[in-house]
Amino acid sequence: MVKTYVEVLSRASSFLEESGLEGYAIEYLFLERKGWSKTQWLLHMREAISAEEEMLIQADTRLLRDHVPAQYILGYSDFLGHRFKVTKNTLIPRPETEELVMLCLERNRQRDNLKIVDIGTGTGAIAISLKLARPDWQVRAVDISEEALNTAKENADHLGANIVYERSDVLSAIDEPQDIIISNPPYIGQSEWSLMDESVRTYEPKKALFAENDGLAIYQKIAEEAPIVLKPEGMLLMEIGFKQGPVVKEMMQKAFPSKLVEVKKDLARNDRIVVVS
Repeated sequence: MVKTYVEVLSRASSFLEESGLEGYAIEYLFLERKGWSKTQWLLHMREAISAEEEMLIQADTRLLRDHVPAQYILGYSDFLGHRFKVTKNTLIPRPETEELVMLCLERNRQRDNLKIVDIGTGTGAIAISLKLARPDWQVRAVDISEEALNTAKENADHLGANIVYERSDVLSAIDEPQDIIISNPPYIGQSEWSLMDESVRTYEPKKALFAENDGLAIYQKIAEEAPIVLKPEGMLLMEIGFKQGPVVKEMMQKAFPSKLVEVKKDLARNDRIVVVS
């Protein structure tokens, strides 16, 4: 009996949902592998599927059942219209971080030839997206992980972004004044471990997710080091956990008593970004 794409994918989707997982993930994976748009899927969904494609769907379904994130299965993730390689050594870029980059660009629309440093660059998504949007900016990206820096360099080369990369514990390697400091640091506390999705807990790099002192340790280091590095008229933008707005705002106001410190919400109306300007 000939099987169609929609029959095989529906069965795989039902299997995942019965396992308590998101059934749509297998369709997303399949369409990505085929390079099909939603329209192309509607045109082809009732066509016969090959044995090889059915085996691939079965293999992908097993990986999803074992909580492997779809982006790690594919080896890439899209961020602000650009495709970034992701590995087990890098955090998967999130939509909330796109909002951080867009806010930075919006707030600095009229400023040219700025010096920027991205703390904890991971895949390089923040640094590379800023450089591609504003080629005249001088962007440096730092991370404590050599493996993450290698992936970020690979992404920058592939996307044609000229960025300086350095291994650094927060701002320790930065020795010249910066116009903008931006970061999506590790901000999850150990007490929140049980609240994390199984795929995140099992596969994403712990040092890119978790921080000491209830997730505040890196913000504390930034509060100590950023006033030394940031120019007097400079700006600091950081992604935060949705419960961390008040405490991070207070921390940064003490570090920068003469600056305005704001907590901005994301599209889901959660506290997500702290801006010091």
